[in-house]
Amino acid sequence: MKRLILVSVFILTFASIVFAIEADITKHSSCTYCGMDRAKYSHSRVHIEYDDGTSFGACSLHCAAVDLANNIDKSPKSIGVGDYNSKKLIDAERTFWVIGGKKPGVMTVNAKWAFEDKHAAEKFIKENGGVLATFDDAIKAAYEDMYNDTKQIRERRKMKKALKTKGE
Repeated sequence: MKRLILVSVFILTFASIVFAIEADITKHSSCTYCGMDRAKYSHSRVHIEYDDGTSFGACSLHCAAVDLANNIDKSPKSIGVGDYNSKKLIDAERTFWVIGGKKPGVMTVNAKWAFEDKHAAEKFIKENGGVLATFDDAIKAAYEDMYNDTKQIRERRKMKKALKTKGE
């Protein structure tokens, strides 16, 4: 009987995580700014709900920062971010962030990863480097990194385009 209850709890927990992942990804399957598949980047995705009832789905904090800047007259009602390990959507402001480290970021050189659990963030730092931070620190870093990240993205796309043209 205990085993049946334990299995049932596990299945319900797993199903609720899968549903939570699918709900925001189904609504916003790709990032508006870069076109990246949000399911593939569920560990770094961001979902913003604005006070006017609209919402936005990004692949990363970089693209979310672009949207927040472009929608300066809207106030975010909630900002969810994918937990690095579980990929579950969690409250970005109550999250333990890791900035930097040796693991490449999504749409940025200076990675910004979110963790629901402080111990998981500290373990990541021990294995990959980086510093523990708050959401305010992470979003500020995203804005500070914007020029270099955007420049690098443009250069990478220019090279891809040149290779494609050369190959035709």
